[in-house]
Amino acid sequence: MSADKGNVAMERPQSHAQDRDAYLAEGNARQARKRVAADVVFRDADSRILLVDPSYKPDWDVPGGMAEANESPRDAALREIREELGFQAQLGRILCVDWVSPHGPWDDSLVFVFDGGALTTEQAASLRPVDAELRSLRFVASEEAAVMLRPYAWRRIQAALTQLDTPGSTLYLEDGYST
Repeated sequence: MSADKGNVAMERPQSHAQDRDAYLAEGNARQARKRVAADVVFRDADSRILLVDPSYKPDWDVPGGMAEANESPRDAALREIREELGFQAQLGRILCVDWVSPHGPWDDSLVFVFDGGALTTEQAASLRPVDAELRSLRFVASEEAAVMLRPYAWRRIQAALTQLDTPGSTLYLEDGYST
């Protein structure tokens, strides 16, 4: 009925597509969401690994960070590298995906580790922190990275490094351990 016939408005029947979209939107709002991070393994001409010293936590890390809402892991990695290092990276393949179990105040998350490739001597020498989130950066040998990174972060990066010799392969991890 129209508003001029008794001031009663009738709702327009929803289409099947509208019903389906409403059902999916409700499901999307109720389903669990995962935090997503994207890290990048860069190496220099001597095969040393690039580590960064974040100002907001006590341990060193590899470059990268958390994805924003509706941002792909690849785009998150590229954005973080650009924001923190001022570097336009060319990412290679995903070396590993690590499910990180809940810890402390954090829910679980997925960490995608990308191959950042071997940087030229000039590229490596030009890297500088350009964001207050980083205090410093340096290239280190694997043995030094094993001491500087948190144990689970080192397991993840060590697994990623092994994938460099396995073209076309991506490793799945849970808390840095192969399953």
